[in-house]
Amino acid sequence: MFVDRVRIVARAGKGGRGMVSFLRELHRPNGGPNGGDGGRGGDVILKVDQHLNNLYHLNLSPHQFAKSGELGGSKDCTGKNADRYIIKVPQGTLVHRLSEPGDDRTTLLPMPTHSDGLELVCDLTTIGEEFVLCQGGKGGRGNRHFKSSTHQVPREFEDGHPGECGQFLLELKSIADTGLVGFPNAGKSSLLKSISNAEPKIASYPFTTMSPYVAMIEYPDYKQLSIADIPGIIEGAHEGKGLGFEFLQHIERCRLLLFVIDMAGSEGREPLEDYALLRTEVKLYREDLSKRPFIIIANKMDLPNAAENLKIFKRKVRKKIIPISAQTGEGIEELKVLLRESIE
Repeated sequence: MFVDRVRIVARAGKGGRGMVSFLRELHRPNGGPNGGDGGRGGDVILKVDQHLNNLYHLNLSPHQFAKSGELGGSKDCTGKNADRYIIKVPQGTLVHRLSEPGDDRTTLLPMPTHSDGLELVCDLTTIGEEFVLCQGGKGGRGNRHFKSSTHQVPREFEDGHPGECGQFLLELKSIADTGLVGFPNAGKSSLLKSISNAEPKIASYPFTTMSPYVAMIEYPDYKQLSIADIPGIIEGAHEGKGLGFEFLQHIERCRLLLFVIDMAGSEGREPLEDYALLRTEVKLYREDLSKRPFIIIANKMDLPNAAENLKIFKRKVRKKIIPISAQTGEGIEELKVLLRESIE
């Protein structure tokens, strides 16, 4: 199951309580106070893990609590600090604040329909990157801190300070150099398989791809480019129809878009109309995304009518068009070279 939006309740550990203790030795039966300080509570840390590609594990465990620091000891011993509590997330995770800082409610707030207007806490884009989401509380002081010339037997101490807490929305936006955009059955998955190391599910029915997929294009000199495939877009995707709207966010970070067009019209659609609708849906979803550099991929050139449709298409659309057949491999090497030149 692919999950790209989750809510979590995060709470750092509370600091340990300070100790009330007095020195008691054979020749010093009434020694002074020696209560140690409490240990620091554990921080809640977000860490980017290269082995994760979605947020499903957090959907199962939305409550993420760090441990508290230990109680201070006698003989001026400070309590042990709690371990850091690490939450692993995939590369490309954005964290938004849902609740006010210090809100310690554990009941999950409603899932927002979008993140617009929410405070952006961090954007985790680098493998191994760490971010302190909630800081652990400071340990309380032991009674040794309260002694004075007039107060030699203090029994005062401090309780540990509470750790930071809050509710957060975690949203995944995949990171890839280029992204595939097209209608269902346009051949995006076949193209992804022929151009990269991916093994996506391929079938002759719509919406074979049900979740975003990021693969790597490898070159003989060991250069690599990442490419993202998302479920097919249908008309009205920007309004939530089909699967496209939910996953369009996964191409927001792509530097180059590839519009994959079924040039043979094998699904009964017109290539020119497909192209116009795809451009419209991307623009209605995000204005700036429609201004991203793009290349048109004329797929299924091995089928009847494709060559004639391509001539008509080129007369109407004055953009870079690469004719290919993901099935036979026609034009794939040319496309790989063009992608590298465009990205570099």
